[in-house]
Amino acid sequence: MHKTIEQIHERIRDGNARVVTAEEMPAIVAELGEKGALKEVDVVTTGTFGAMCSSGAFLNFGHAEPPIRMERIWLNNVEAYGGLAAVDTYIGATQESDTLQQEYGGAHVIEDLVAGKSVELRASSRGTDCYPRRTIETELLLENLNQAIMCNPRNAYQRYNAATNTTDRTLHTYMGVLMPGTGNVSFSGAGVLNPISNDPQLRLIGSGVPIFLCGAQGMIVGEGTQHSPGAGFGTLMVTGNLKEMSQDYLRAATMTGYGVTLNVGLGVPLPVLDLDVVRATAVRDEDISVDILDYGVPGRSRPTVRTATYAELRSGIVEINGEEVRTSSLSSFRKAREVARELKSWVEAGKVRLTLPTRPIDAQKTNKAMHQTTPGPRVLDIMSRPVITIREDEEITAAAKKLLKGETNHLPVVNRENKLVGIVTTFDISKAVANPGKGNLVRDIMKKKVITATPDESVDLAVRRLEQNNISALPVIDKEHHVIAILTAMDLGKCFGGRWLK
Repeated sequence: MHKTIEQIHERIRDGNARVVTAEEMPAIVAELGEKGALKEVDVVTTGTFGAMCSSGAFLNFGHAEPPIRMERIWLNNVEAYGGLAAVDTYIGATQESDTLQQEYGGAHVIEDLVAGKSVELRASSRGTDCYPRRTIETELLLENLNQAIMCNPRNAYQRYNAATNTTDRTLHTYMGVLMPGTGNVSFSGAGVLNPISNDPQLRLIGSGVPIFLCGAQGMIVGEGTQHSPGAGFGTLMVTGNLKEMSQDYLRAATMTGYGVTLNVGLGVPLPVLDLDVVRATAVRDEDISVDILDYGVPGRSRPTVRTATYAELRSGIVEINGEEVRTSSLSSFRKAREVARELKSWVEAGKVRLTLPTRPIDAQKTNKAMHQTTPGPRVLDIMSRPVITIREDEEITAAAKKLLKGETNHLPVVNRENKLVGIVTTFDISKAVANPGKGNLVRDIMKKKVITATPDESVDLAVRRLEQNNISALPVIDKEHHVIAILTAMDLGKCFGGRWLK
């Protein structure tokens, strides 16, 4: 038993079609059975609303008098891409303001245009015979633009891994603020309402398929960047007319300590053609699992703390190592519902012409990591050896003598097994001399919490650790916690001063 697109269109024209949201579909299948649901339901609408950083818009300003070929372009002090034609640009959602940094970015420019606000265009050029003008400044409204076309390279992730943080400090990430000591779990995505979760084989979702995009009728271009449905992480490239969009479904935001993003409302109508579609759209939050990853590990392959379903995540609490941990969503399920319901009303009114993909999207593809021909420098490549250390049971005066030689400002402190147990600096010695009475041994004044590095890790990670802890040196230790070298700001100066830049 199956239906055709034309049969569904005919039922819509006659006012006999039944259109439901993906949230409603599981209960209908449970009540009527798969065959009954196929006979009863014609279209299932999906929806999602959340941060979609890989978003932006192509804009055409029209030619000025005299004409200019814009080479550097700013909109409200947010730099846009100048490598297109003379008066075309692409503004990315995550580009930050030259003056306001994370407080305002490309996403805010896009929202301001949609909201009917005036945006300042500023551009410069070297000037040519056919484009003699060198600078221009003007105020623009969305209606002044010839074209304003949203084109988002990566939207509507099939699902998102959740995030937590096992370290002892707060992390600011694209998954939000993660509290130390597994203090919270952050997740994103609409689960049961998510478009690709309701069509995981991508039979109905593909190039040319009409969609709801920020309140306007848009279209799927094809697979999105980082498309990896084979691993459960399919994405879509989508487009739509910015002039038809609504601020209700398009909102700029700043992720504290991370940067600018754009919240996008997106929905896809799915024609119910056969039993396979019925089974796919009967998916529930309990059926969709994601890994909770430890974002305290600053690498591409983060360890999984545990796996959880969207039902668990949306409950507000998950259990990790016997402890209840609060969960929170970065995306809005309420707005996702609004998207699915609005799209439902469009389909019922015949405003959307349903179609099958003109070109299918690969449903088995998996994303690859970057191919790196030149690895970045490691700590091993620039650390200083031999390292001067001191025993914890030596007197402070001995430490002072070593520091006074001027060879170092940091003395890693080791025990009888030569394992790192602390660190003292010139400042620590100065305080001990100025305020005697705390003891005579190095162990009495040393800092016991030592921030360290390992020889094989990336220099970038070591730099980040120095910045986060406001220190100027890291003892480098081996697997047995022996001090084998030290990494200082001077060593890093050698690295970033040009020796490692080719």
